[in-house]
Amino acid sequence: MSNENRKKVIACIPAYNEEKTIAKIVLLAQKFVDKVVVVDDGSEDLTGEIAKRLGAFVVRHDARKGYGAAIQTCFKTARELDADTMVMLDADGQHDPEEIPKLIKPILNNEADIVIGSRFLEPKSISEIPLYRRLGIKTITFLTRKATGNQKLSDAQSGFRAYSRKALEKLEIEETDMSVSTEILLKAAEKKLSIIEVPIFCRYKGIESSTHHPLRHGFNVVASILNFIAIKHPLLLLGVPGIISLVFGLTLLWHVIQRYYEIKQLAIGTMIISTTTILAGIFAILVALLLYVMTKRNNI
Repeated sequence: MSNENRKKVIACIPAYNEEKTIAKIVLLAQKFVDKVVVVDDGSEDLTGEIAKRLGAFVVRHDARKGYGAAIQTCFKTARELDADTMVMLDADGQHDPEEIPKLIKPILNNEADIVIGSRFLEPKSISEIPLYRRLGIKTITFLTRKATGNQKLSDAQSGFRAYSRKALEKLEIEETDMSVSTEILLKAAEKKLSIIEVPIFCRYKGIESSTHHPLRHGFNVVASILNFIAIKHPLLLLGVPGIISLVFGLTLLWHVIQRYYEIKQLAIGTMIISTTTILAGIFAILVALLLYVMTKRNNI
C-alpha cells in the first residue's frame, strides 16, 4: 500500500491518575499506530507529564470531568487529527496494546465501522473477570442487545474498541460517565453502523479496582439504556406497561363494584389500589403517545 493510500491510525487512552502504568501502555501502543493520544482527565499525579515525555499527544482536562467526558475528547481529538481509525484502550493495564492490530484489522479492511474487543470470546479472560462484574456485564449486555437488536453482542461494556472514520464522524456523544460505552452502541445502531467483536484478554489480577462503585455504575448504565428506549421506542417501554396497568386497575375496579352490589360493602383498600393503577396507566399511555408524536415529528 502506498503512503498516499495508507490510513492514519491513532490510539486514544483516557487516563486518570495512572502514572504507574501509563508509560508501558504508551510505549507499547506506539508500536502499532501513527500517534498516541492521552486524554488526562484532571489527574493529580504525573500521568500527563510522563505520557508527554514519551512522545504522546496529551490533551488535559483542568479538572476531572468523568470517563464519558474523556471519551468525548478522544473522539473530538481524533477528528481534529484527521484520523482514519481510532483505537481506544484503558490506561490501567487491563488491555494489552499488543492486541491493537487485531482490533484495527477489520476497520482497515473495511469490514466494520466499530470493532469491540470482547472479554467473553476469550476463555482465559472470562476466568479473570470477578463474578459480580461478570453478572453486571451480562445484564447490561442483554439489555443493550434488546435495545439495539444486535443479538450477537457479547460485551457491551468493553472499553477496548476501534472506530472507523465513518463512526468518528457520525457518533455524537453526550454522556459524561461510565454509561458512555452503552450510549455509543445505542447510537451506532441508530446510525446503522456495522459492529463486530474480536476476542481479547483483559487482565484483572494486579490491577487496582475502578474508582467507580459497581452498583452506581450499573444503575447509571441501565438508566441510560431505558432512557434511550423511552425516547426512541416510547410505545414499547411506556405504552405497553401503561395498558397493562390500566387493564389491571379496571379489573380491580370491576371487582370492587361487584362486591359492593353483592354484600353492600365497599372495599376501600382495593379501590385505592385500583384508582392508583388506573391513573398510572393513563399517565404512562399519555406520555408514550406524546413522546411518539415528538419522535415522529423530529424524524420528518
